[in-house]
Amino acid sequence: MDAGNLYVESSSLSHGKHRRRSSRDENLDRFIPNRAAMDFDYANYMLSGRKVENKSTSPCSPAKESYRKQLAEIFNMNRTRILSFKNKPPSTLNSLKETSPVSPKLRSPKRCARHISQSSERTLDAPDIVDDYYLNLLDWGVTNTLAIALGNTVYLWDASHGSTSELLSTDDDSGPVTSVKWAPDGRHIAVGFNNSKVQLWDASISTNQPLRILQEGHGGRVGSLDWNNHILTTGSMDSLIINNDVRIRSPIIETYRGHHQEVCGLKWSTSGQQLASGGNDNLINIWSLQSNRRVHCFSDHTSAVKALSWCPFQSNLLASGGGVGDQCIKFWNSNTGLCLNSVNTGSQVSSLLWSRHERELLSSHGFNDNQLILWKYPSMVKLTELHGHTSRVLNMTQSPDGYKVASVGADETLRLWNVFGTPEMSKSKQDAAKAEEPFASFARIR
Repeated sequence: MDAGNLYVESSSLSHGKHRRRSSRDENLDRFIPNRAAMDFDYANYMLSGRKVENKSTSPCSPAKESYRKQLAEIFNMNRTRILSFKNKPPSTLNSLKETSPVSPKLRSPKRCARHISQSSERTLDAPDIVDDYYLNLLDWGVTNTLAIALGNTVYLWDASHGSTSELLSTDDDSGPVTSVKWAPDGRHIAVGFNNSKVQLWDASISTNQPLRILQEGHGGRVGSLDWNNHILTTGSMDSLIINNDVRIRSPIIETYRGHHQEVCGLKWSTSGQQLASGGNDNLINIWSLQSNRRVHCFSDHTSAVKALSWCPFQSNLLASGGGVGDQCIKFWNSNTGLCLNSVNTGSQVSSLLWSRHERELLSSHGFNDNQLILWKYPSMVKLTELHGHTSRVLNMTQSPDGYKVASVGADETLRLWNVFGTPEMSKSKQDAAKAEEPFASFARIR
């Protein structure tokens, strides 16, 4: 083969390669504009000199500048060229949408707005309820049984079946009943009386006699009670707080002296290491179980403090509510002793309950509106107000599953509210099963 033939073959080979490459590319020449990719309206706009930039001398905020850039991007106004030599590559976002559809399982679920009924789910009569702000006459046990003190009698209402039974009745020398509190096992219940005594009853058996009577230590009515496992803490009009170990023969293991008037609120923290007490002297005291000493004394309230509630999702957060002369809900850090926030509710605060499922707080009130208020925490924005009681609300208590609330008022009605949502049946049964064990040792005292 001669040199001429070699040139012809190599030339035709290179020409064949060029044809194959051109068939793959849309643009035949990089110097010839691609008419299909050009925006002639925009080109005419630019060439006619109608592009006007508004140059303001006033400074532009970062938010406004970002908005302008996004607007220019949307309308494709940030282009610097008129001629287009190749088609635009597909948008990354569009290509992702086309090639990688999101699985329905991976999409974040949308939370539906919770419906809160403005009326009580059920209303029961509560005749002869003692209209006294300082008493604690209502409690809901883990076995779904409500205990309520009406005058000299304590009744039990089974919320699962709607049946009512009488636990005890006393005479006028001992009565009226001034406080009730279920033990953690939901079987035993403590009852405080006007004569300074406390009785322990087994609600699971039919008997006319208490298991035990605690009659030493106090010199006035016992208006507040709370349990910390096997320790029953009692607060009295004599300003004393007593820790009773109900497993031993001589139950008094510690006496706290820090109030000057009646103790009307007692609440152990979820850890069981701190006790909050509120009194008619406008004070809140924080006591340490480990040292048996007062670690903090809060004096910011200007009226009696009965409403106390520890936060379930932040162990050192305590909410407190003041009486008619104060009308405030305050939040405290029990570790540092600082007041984190104070909200004026406009009426007497008688009870506080934290939601176990949402960051919400429920408060009950007396004069003047006698309502329940649901607050969003920590913003303390009112989510709703529940009206129904025609006289001041005296007490509130929460169902074992944490969804329903019972309130009793001076209008002699007991009302059930579906405030915190809808219960999960399986979870309720698990909670009830777990709650039956911690207090089994109580049965040894007879």
